[in-house]
Amino acid sequence: MKHRLDRVREILKRELSELISRNIVFPATLVTVHDVDITPDLRQAHVFVSAIGDPRQLGTVVSILEKHRVELQHQLSKRVVLKYTPQLHFKLDDAIERGTRVIDIMSGLDIPDDPPEPDPPETSHD
Repeated sequence: MKHRLDRVREILKRELSELISRNIVFPATLVTVHDVDITPDLRQAHVFVSAIGDPRQLGTVVSILEKHRVELQHQLSKRVVLKYTPQLHFKLDDAIERGTRVIDIMSGLDIPDDPPEPDPPETSHD
């Protein structure tokens, strides 16, 4: 069953990416589908999207997707044959920004070089 979920996730990710890029226009941002997490009963799908562009416009990405949710589900049902078309829930994935921030913090740390090797203990020869 796990393999089936993985296949469905990948198909939904691919199809949603194409539907979003063709049918929805976002102001000053590039939106990509980063991942799709689907429940085992295939009725709910959490779609993680990432957006690159004007920081002031990033907040509107999820609201634009939610506004087009019914249309996207309808088109998805025509392209992917499942017993139930999953209800889509969009979430902004900020993993790229978090990763960049962690790298910036790590590069700013002053990490000393490896400490010198300690001298071997002296042995006395009587």
